[in-house]
Amino acid sequence: MRAAMISHVHVGVTDFERAFAFYSDVMDALGFPLKFCDRERPWAGWMPTAAARPLFLIGRPHDGEGAAPGNGQMVALLAPSRAAVDDCHHRALSGGGHDEGSPGLRPHYHRDYYGAYFRDPDGNKICVCCHDPE
Repeated sequence: MRAAMISHVHVGVTDFERAFAFYSDVMDALGFPLKFCDRERPWAGWMPTAAARPLFLIGRPHDGEGAAPGNGQMVALLAPSRAAVDDCHHRALSGGGHDEGSPGLRPHYHRDYYGAYFRDPDGNKICVCCHDPE
């Protein structure tokens, strides 16, 4: 039986070095190590420590066109704790991200849902969340 439903997510970026610095800090707050970084392509990917999937990837769009966020699209990253949600959100805003929802409980999702929302420097909407009770 497979434990994960997602293989990978790719987020298009316009400035790879800026995005790499931004997401390196965000992924560090969540405890996801860098799997690879290829600046010539350019693209990079992070993964969970205990599994090879899912991967979170950033890079230039494969069609060579400019990167643009989609309306209604969002990537939600799982945090190991509520403190990690807080730390990640803080790092995202400090690194050039824009607030889309401060860390806090969202009981309309479920009793223990603790999340935060931000946009990366390219405008991609990202959520970090923890589903565990405090």
